[in-house]
This record gives sequence, C-alpha cells and structure tokens, in this order.
Amino acid sequence: MDVLYNQTNKLIHEVQDDLGRLERASKNDIHIYENEIQAKIDHIFSNNERLEILVNKEHPTRRSSAKMRVDQLKYDCQHIQAALRHLQHKRYQKEEEERERDALMSRTFAPNDDDTSIEIDAGLQHNTRLQDSHHEMDNLIGSGSSVLGNLREQRMTLKGTQRKMLDIANTLGLSNTVMRFIEKRTYQDRFILYGGMIVTCIIMFLIWKYFA
Repeated sequence: MDVLYNQTNKLIHEVQDDLGRLERASKNDIHIYENEIQAKIDHIFSNNERLEILVNKEHPTRRSSAKMRVDQLKYDCQHIQAALRHLQHKRYQKEEEERERDALMSRTFAPNDDDTSIEIDAGLQHNTRLQDSHHEMDNLIGSGSSVLGNLREQRMTLKGTQRKMLDIANTLGLSNTVMRFIEKRTYQDRFILYGGMIVTCIIMFLIWKYFA
C-alpha cells in the first residue's frame, strides 16, 4: 500500500506542475497538455480506488491513519480535476470572445443594411407604443380625476340635502322614528359613495397595468 500511495502522491505533484505549464502553453500545445493531464488524473482516480480496498486490509491500528492519507489523496485529486476544468473553461471563453471579435471586425455595414433597418424600425415601433400608452394613461388619469370631482360634488350635495331635510323635519315636527330612518339611509348612501370610489380606483389601476 505504501508503494502505491507514494506513486499516487507523486502523480498529484506532477499534475500540479503540469497545470502551471498548461496555463502558459501556446495554442498549438494546449490540447496535448490537457490530454496528458487528464490521463494522469484518471490514473490517480484508479489508484485511489485500489487504495480504498487496501485500507480495509490494513491492521486495525494502522487503518485509521491509512484512511486519512487516502482521503487526502482523493481530496487533492478532486482539487486538480476542478483546476483543470477551470482552465478549460477559461480557454473556451477566451476562444469564444476571439471568434466574436473577429466576426465583428470582419463584418461590414452598408448604409441600407437590412439588419440595421430592422433594429431601427423595431425601436421606433416600441417608442411609438410607449407614447400611445402614455397618452392613454393621461386620458385615464384625466377621466378618473373628473369622476372623483363629480363624486365629491355629489357628496357635498347629499350633505346639503340631508341638512335641509333635517331642518324641514324639525320644522314639521316629524317623529324620532322617521328621523332615525333618514339618518340610516344617509349612512347607507355614504357606503355606496365610498364603494363607488374604490371600484373606480381599482378599474383605473387595472387599465393602467394593462396599457403599461
């Protein structure tokens, strides 16, 4: 077990050095380095599997320390595998950026380029729709203000009518029962007024949300 452990540990150190060379490698050699490193990592994983079997065959007094050493090898192997994937991801991203830059630099735009005109037309249509939506919202806000103003005027009118009716009732000497009935009806009318105002506000909000 000790021989296999030392061989695996040596491979891990070799891969760590290879990762440094991979980061500085040229485009022509980078794929060769990646394949060599991945082959060594696969060999390390295979050795770790054999070491896990050998750990169980160790003497109980040495089994705990042997397992800790093998677990450390597994952790180091996972770490270098993640480092390789990170370098590959950086390379893929760099190559993609270079392709996009080359494509952009090689592309020529004519004054009447179809793609450009389509983007401009889409922008103009979007701007026109936004202006129409703003215009509709202004109209809705104006209508809502007019409705609320009318409701306030009606409320003042109802209050004035109630006051006059109470004065007339007092003058005519109406009974207390009739007076309570009038007050109850006025109280109900107030709820109807407030309910109408709330429903109007909800309708305005829904229309604003739809046009926005």
